[in-house]
Amino acid sequence: MSAIRPSAVPSFRGRIGSDARSGYYAAARRYRLHLSVSCPQSLRIAVTHGLLGLGDALPVTLLPAVPDGPDGGHRLLRPLYEASSHQYPGPAAAPVLHDTWTGRIVSTHTPDILRDLVRQFGAGGPDLLPHGAEAAIGGVDLLCEEIGRAAQRAGLPGTDQAARDAALGTLLEGLETLERRLALQDHVAGDGLTLADLHVWVTLLQLDTVHRHHLDAAAVHRITGHPRLWAYARRLTAHPAFGAHLDLDGIARRHHARCRGEEAAGAAVRIVDWAACARPAVPEPVRQRG
Repeated sequence: MSAIRPSAVPSFRGRIGSDARSGYYAAARRYRLHLSVSCPQSLRIAVTHGLLGLGDALPVTLLPAVPDGPDGGHRLLRPLYEASSHQYPGPAAAPVLHDTWTGRIVSTHTPDILRDLVRQFGAGGPDLLPHGAEAAIGGVDLLCEEIGRAAQRAGLPGTDQAARDAALGTLLEGLETLERRLALQDHVAGDGLTLADLHVWVTLLQLDTVHRHHLDAAAVHRITGHPRLWAYARRLTAHPAFGAHLDLDGIARRHHARCRGEEAAGAAVRIVDWAACARPAVPEPVRQRG
């Protein structure tokens, strides 16, 4: 059987509206999130959920760190995918936002889920998506995606040295952009904590706990040469909503289950002691809605 092309797999892009006419409208305990916090997309949603204090209004099912389905998905999610798309051809992957009233998946698209959590459920929590900051947050999202792709290419086995060097250059340029921002302000998209900071934090966590293992020591030392950026990562990790969802063992097991590349010398050069940072006394302050 030939592999399913990504474009052939249906996506779920429903949105939660502000009133009953939208179909999916905000109602306490109507929806449930299914997250595996070893997955970077799920981790962004879990931290947002924690910051907004949505434990009662929007329950969460935590999934195993390593997907247990034969196709790389989660067995627990397969019935939801099948109920939402007959004979769904792809893996039953997390994250999932599902409607418990209909038994169908609303969305598997992380940016939409995050925005709906903030806009439709987060009125009593910090303003993680301030009006007027959408473009700046979107720009940081694109930068994080570029950093992640470059980190992957820089450590890709079988790639010629020139391509690896070019990818490393792109990676370092992205980190330097964030470093310059943090020289002027405490956060990457304004004067308070936003969804952009969550994306940067997860990107840095993946860089240190996953991608670093396939880079040489010289590359990792150059990555560490952004002191404001890594101090900012430590500061965010200190916040309970970040540190509480930090599953370092799960990230490692997920990585080893999926990765076929060999470790490089950079694996021995740890950048941040994430576990120690998650246990400080003073958390990161967050700006509440006005």
